[in-house]
Amino acid sequence: MNSSFILEEEPVGQQSVVDYKKNQKQRKVLAHLYTQGTCTLANLAHLLHNSVPSVTGLVDELIQTQWVTAIGTAIGNNGRRPVLFGLNTKHHYVAVIDVSTHDTKILFMDTQRKVVFRGDYDLRLADNFSFLSSLIQYFTNALTDSGINAEKLVAVGISMPGLIDSRRGLNLTYKNLNHTNNSITGWLSDQINKPVYLINDTKATVLGESRFGGAQGKKQVLAINIDWGVGLGIIVNGEVFQGASGFAGELGHIQVDPEGELCRCGKIGCLDTITSALALVRRVQRDILAGQVSKLATFKDQIDQIGIDELINAAHQGDSYAIDILHEAGFQLGKGLALAINLFNPEIIIIDGVLTNAADFILSTIEQAISKYCLSDFRNDLTIELTQLNGTAKWLGTHAYVMEDIFANY
Repeated sequence: MNSSFILEEEPVGQQSVVDYKKNQKQRKVLAHLYTQGTCTLANLAHLLHNSVPSVTGLVDELIQTQWVTAIGTAIGNNGRRPVLFGLNTKHHYVAVIDVSTHDTKILFMDTQRKVVFRGDYDLRLADNFSFLSSLIQYFTNALTDSGINAEKLVAVGISMPGLIDSRRGLNLTYKNLNHTNNSITGWLSDQINKPVYLINDTKATVLGESRFGGAQGKKQVLAINIDWGVGLGIIVNGEVFQGASGFAGELGHIQVDPEGELCRCGKIGCLDTITSALALVRRVQRDILAGQVSKLATFKDQIDQIGIDELINAAHQGDSYAIDILHEAGFQLGKGLALAINLFNPEIIIIDGVLTNAADFILSTIEQAISKYCLSDFRNDLTIELTQLNGTAKWLGTHAYVMEDIFANY
């Protein structure tokens, strides 16, 4: 790896105290510019409690390594306008790979989170090693198509569902992804010769909301990701809550129906089996084949053509069956969230995922269930909102997960 990208942190005993303190300040500058966008030298000096000449030296070094560049001048009418500095968007890129049981998206993003290339691929997460081999092929093709010089790619961040052990780079839900003794991240890193980060998709979503979305400045947050599975991201005291093994937030696997269906986790009647997009599609397909009256019955001879978009579109067209399906899903989600509210006492809940397109039909029943099953005092100061990030929270969170670690070890 090019040492001008990431400098490994040495123990204080192996470097001078002066160098150690300088590195600490440079990390703080990079992290500040990442979240704030631009800043003047005077403001950076105030942030670091240093003189402007001292901070100028720090910034000059970051310019030399192509992490920082002058962006323009600050708006003002009094005297000389100060120069604004920001992260250099032309020399460092992060690949964000969004893996789901539905498809895979590969994005290349610059240091200020702008997507410079996006590819959508019909590659679904499967519990076998061939998935990773296919992922490498798609990634290699995407990198070529993007036109980005591989030397400018600093790292790869992957979000996927499942019990993710980020420390060991493993997905414990999909245990057969890697049949070697190496971790998923280790094997992928060996193939592409770049650092690889792995994060649970819902934790990536709540991190994106916390850094750049509706949870900015909030200390106690729940973000429910209603996608092909159901996940819960948790912010406690401003930080993502991981739990002892990094698995906290598996809301989709609480039991809501003891007589229900078998979940892929091996348990009976999990919330996932009732409210996930996959569960809803399967239920609709079964009902239509059984003779259910609905606009969706036009798909009876092509049942596989019914997807979550078709269900939501039918509801928007006034189909009572589709509306009932979504209402019931919202109510069950609200029951699950009521449990989480009683446990974590959040100030805001943000709803994200493919079912946000059905907000007109699920949001009211979510709130009804919360009112019914949640202690009233917990509800008084609680806000429930749809994401404002338009489906990008997971990508932004994965990007932040990678960049914040890079800056922490600069």
